[in-house]
Amino acid sequence: MAVSQVSNTQSTVVLTPRYWVPIGVAIAGILLTFITPWAGVPVILLGCFLGFQAATVQVQFTATAFELYRGEKQLRQFPFAEWQDWLILLPPVPILFFFKEVKSIHFMPMLFDARSLLTCLEERCPRS
Repeated sequence: MAVSQVSNTQSTVVLTPRYWVPIGVAIAGILLTFITPWAGVPVILLGCFLGFQAATVQVQFTATAFELYRGEKQLRQFPFAEWQDWLILLPPVPILFFFKEVKSIHFMPMLFDARSLLTCLEERCPRS
C-alpha cells in the first residue's frame, strides 16, 4: 500500500488512496434505491467503480509532472509546465479536484489524500 509523503520538490511523492468518496457514493445509491430502484442501482455501480479506481490507480508527483499509474504501467502524465490553474472543489469536504492545462480541462474525484495533494500542488505548481 502506498504511503503519502510530504517532501521537497525533487523527490517523487505517492499519494495514499482514500475510500470515503466511493463509500459515500455507494451509500447514497443504497438510500436512493429505497426511493427509486432504477436510479439507485447506477449510483451504487458508480460507487463500486470509484472504489475499484481508488484501489488500482496510483497518483504520483514527480519534480516535473502529475502522473497516474495502474500497477507499473503509466496511464497518463500531466507536466506542470502545461498547467494553467488548479482547484480543490469544496475544500472542507474535498470530493473533486480540477486542473486546467493549455489544451484541456480535467476533473478527478478525490480518491487520494487531499492534504498531501494540496501540499504537493503548492510546492510543485504554485498558483499565480
